[in-house]
Amino acid sequence: MACLDISCLRQSTMQRKKTTMTTAEKEVLTLDGAVDRHGRPAVRGKTGTWVAGILLLVNQGLATLAFFGVGVNLVLFLTRVIGQDNAAAANNVSKWTGTVYIFSLLGAFLSDSYLGRFKTCAIFQAIFVLGLASLSITSGLFLLKPKGCGDEHTPCDSHSSYHIALFYLSVYLVALGNGGYQPNIATFGADQFDEEDPKEGLSKIAFFSYFYLALNLGSLFSNTILGYFEDEGMWVIGFWASTASAAMALILFLCGIPRYRHFTPKGNPLSRVSQVLVAATRKWKVQIMPNSEGLFDEDEKDLVSNNGARKILHTNGFRFLDRAAAITLPEMDQFDDGTRNPWRLCTVTQVEEVKCVLRLLPIWLCTILYSVVFTQMASLFVEQGAVMRTNISTFHIPPASMSSFDILSVAAFIFIYRRVIDPIYTRLTKSSLTELQRMGIGLVIAICAMVSAGTVEVFRLRYADKDCLHCEESSSLSIFWQIPQYVLIGASEVFMYVGQLEFFNSQAPDGLKSFGSALCMTSISFGNYVSSLLVTIVMKVSTNGNMPGWIPGNLNRGHLDRFFFLLAILTAADLVVYIICAKWYKYIKFESREAAAAATATV
Repeated sequence: MACLDISCLRQSTMQRKKTTMTTAEKEVLTLDGAVDRHGRPAVRGKTGTWVAGILLLVNQGLATLAFFGVGVNLVLFLTRVIGQDNAAAANNVSKWTGTVYIFSLLGAFLSDSYLGRFKTCAIFQAIFVLGLASLSITSGLFLLKPKGCGDEHTPCDSHSSYHIALFYLSVYLVALGNGGYQPNIATFGADQFDEEDPKEGLSKIAFFSYFYLALNLGSLFSNTILGYFEDEGMWVIGFWASTASAAMALILFLCGIPRYRHFTPKGNPLSRVSQVLVAATRKWKVQIMPNSEGLFDEDEKDLVSNNGARKILHTNGFRFLDRAAAITLPEMDQFDDGTRNPWRLCTVTQVEEVKCVLRLLPIWLCTILYSVVFTQMASLFVEQGAVMRTNISTFHIPPASMSSFDILSVAAFIFIYRRVIDPIYTRLTKSSLTELQRMGIGLVIAICAMVSAGTVEVFRLRYADKDCLHCEESSSLSIFWQIPQYVLIGASEVFMYVGQLEFFNSQAPDGLKSFGSALCMTSISFGNYVSSLLVTIVMKVSTNGNMPGWIPGNLNRGHLDRFFFLLAILTAADLVVYIICAKWYKYIKFESREAAAAATATV
C-alpha cells in the first residue's frame, strides 16, 4: 500500500538523499588511500591534482632559486672571499654539495617513519630560511672586508677562525634545510595524483618532468641575475635575495594546506628490514618450498586498511630472505594464541621490501659516476670559464652564468622528449622507453659532454698565456665554446635524473617512497664526494717535481683536458656495468588495489 503519511514521505525522501550522497561520495574519493588534512579519505575534486601540484612546482622553483643563489658561485666565494686555491675550493664545493644530498636520507627517514611528507617539508624549509639569513648576516658583517672586496680584482682580507666557523655553520644549515626538503617535496607532489585513476596517473608521470623543469627554471635566475651580482662582488645582495626567495617558497607551501593529499607514515623502515634479516638468519636451516608455498602474508583486509599500502607479490631471487616468511611449528602455535613475533616471522610483503632495496642498490651505484660528471658544472666548468675570454664588447659574462645554457637545454629537451621522441618511439615500437633505458641514454650523452669539455680545454690551452700572474681571461678563446658541453649535460639530465626520479618512485615500496627519491639525491651526494676524491688523487699522482699537476692554481700550466677525458673513460666503463645491472633487474610487482578490494569483499 502506498505511503500517504507526511512523516513517512519525508523519511523516504531523506533516505533517498542519503543514498544518493553516499554514492556520490564514493565516486569522488581517491582510490589510492590518500587522506586530507583531517585524516579523512581524500575527495578527488577538493584535494590534490594540479591545483596542489602547481603550488608545489612554484615552491620548488623559488626554493631552487634560493639554493643556487648560494651554490652556483660558492666556488668563487671560496677563492675570492675566503682565499682558497682552485683545487681546495673545488673540493670544498663538492663536499658541501654532497652533504646537501646526504641530508636527503635524514629527511626521507623522518618522512617515511614518523612525520609524514608535509611536516618534514615545512620543518626543513624553515631551517633552510634560517641558514640563508645567517649566511647573509655573516657575509655582510664579517667576511666582506674591506668594503667592495670579493670581485675578480679585489681580494678580501684574511679572516679569523671564528668568522670562518660562522660561515661554515651557515652554509651547512643551508645544506641541512635544502637536503631534508628536496626528496620529500618531489614525493609529496607525486602524492597529489591518484595513480589508480587513468587521467591522474598520466599527470603523475608528467609531474616529475615538470618538477625537474621547475628546478632548472628556478636556478636560471640564480645563474644569470644573481650570478652577475655576485660575480661583481655584490655577495650580500645575492644572499639576501636568496633568503627572500626561500621565505616566499615557505609561505606559498603553507598556503596549500587545505588542498594537499597525505599518506600516513608507515613506521620505521629500519626495524622492518632488521626483522627480515634476523628472522631469516634464525631460520637459515629451514627448507623453502617451491612457488612460495608455505610463506606467510597478511590478509588483504589488513593491507587495504593500512592507508593504501599494497601487497607486494612474491618474486624469485634472494631466496635466503624467504626464510623470514616461512611458517614453522613455533609460529603455528603463536597463531593459535592470536599473536605473531615479527622478529621470527615476517610477511611476504615485508620480505619483498628488502629484496626491492637490494635490487635497487646496483642501479643506484651505477648512477654515482654520472653525478661526478654532473658536478663539474658547479666547479671545474666555472674555473675553466673564468680563464677564457668572458667579454662581449664591454659586457662581462660571469663564468657561473654559463650554466644557463644547461637550464635552457633541460627545458628544451623535456619538451622534445615528451612531444617528439617519446611519441615517435611509441609509434614505432608500440611501447615507451623504460626508465632504465632513458638512464642509459643519459650516460651516453654524459660521455659526449666530457669529450666536448676536454676538446674545448685542448684548444683553450693553445691560446693561453702560461706565464700570467692574474690568470682571469688569460686565454683568447671565447667562453661561448663551453656551450656544447653545457647543452649536452642538460640533455643527459632529462634522461638520467628525470628517469631516476620516476624509476625510484615507482620501484620503491609504499612505505619507502621518500627513500626512493632520496636515492636519486644521494647519488648526486656520492658523486660529489667521488669527484672530490678523484681530484685529490689526480693531483697527487700528476704533481711531480716541476709538474704542477692537472688542476693547479694556474690552469694554463695544467692539463684539465686530461681530467675531462679521464671522466669520459670512467663513465664509458660505468655504462657497461650499468647495462649488465639493468638487464639483471626485476621490477617490483604490486597487487592491484582492485584485486585486494575484491578479495576483502569476499572475506
